[in-house]
Amino acid sequence: MRAVKTVLFVLGGALLAVLVYYVGTEPILETLRRLAWWQFVLVCLPYALITAADTLGWRFAFARDRAPFWRLYGARLAGEALNLVTAVGAIGGEVAKAWLVRRDVTYEESVPSVIIAKTTITIAQALFLLLGLVLAWLTLSVSADLVAPMLWLFVAEVLAVGGFLGVQLSGLVARGGRLLKVFGATANTTYAETLDRALRDYYRHEWRRFGLSLAFHLAGWLIGALDALVILWALELSASVATATIIEALGSAVRFATFLVPANLGPSEAANAAAFDAFRFGAGAGLAFSFVRRARQAVWIVIGLAVLGAMRWSAARAQ
Repeated sequence: MRAVKTVLFVLGGALLAVLVYYVGTEPILETLRRLAWWQFVLVCLPYALITAADTLGWRFAFARDRAPFWRLYGARLAGEALNLVTAVGAIGGEVAKAWLVRRDVTYEESVPSVIIAKTTITIAQALFLLLGLVLAWLTLSVSADLVAPMLWLFVAEVLAVGGFLGVQLSGLVARGGRLLKVFGATANTTYAETLDRALRDYYRHEWRRFGLSLAFHLAGWLIGALDALVILWALELSASVATATIIEALGSAVRFATFLVPANLGPSEAANAAAFDAFRFGAGAGLAFSFVRRARQAVWIVIGLAVLGAMRWSAARAQ
């Protein structure tokens, strides 16, 4: 898997290089020159709100309130930073989230919560994409070449999340554990059966918490649209909330579809270039938008890794 991700990362970098060559550096730099340092500071701030909303989404993925909000917030910051810098992709960050809250909850509670939160955030992403698709359909200025890919991405995402949810509800986790035992891959199926039972009990009995988890994750995606609007403002690109929502919805769907590509390098930039070109901002502005996002991402990676170090130090002292 690591070799596959390395190949995809190289291909993504090559795609980005082709995009820059095709568009040219001058349109990109012309847009970036409009960004002042204090505006970049403002651009970095909305991510803190997005993380807060997603942290609440994770909190309600637990069957009971166990860990304090700020510990969950720190664990999410650290986990998302690891997702972007580790070669194993999302697995490393999700495991780290469960590990960082082990002082408050057992793995029997935290691991199902991570899976459930991943489910609710993906369902919320599909709903957000549907909103963007509706807005794109109603916006006459948007090219049909943009609407059609959004529709296909929505169908793919619905099928994927439906399958993921179906696996959790149908008992396939426990059956998979028993199958691994048959083939000698494991000697004990207790953990798989415990995980399967925790997932199914949550979906059967915790409808209120499921709804709150979904609602907060959807709020996170909607704040993401405002985040895109702030970046557009900083780059002096006149755009409405609807336009920012469409751009962010398309970008989120492409990131979902290309989750195997480390940091979505290449496909994310291509999606922004296409969306900005459809809105007549120019592909160069789309790439400039992407580079600002990448720079903001780097800032929060550093913050996330610093939080990870602080939480590990705090846990070591407590022990």
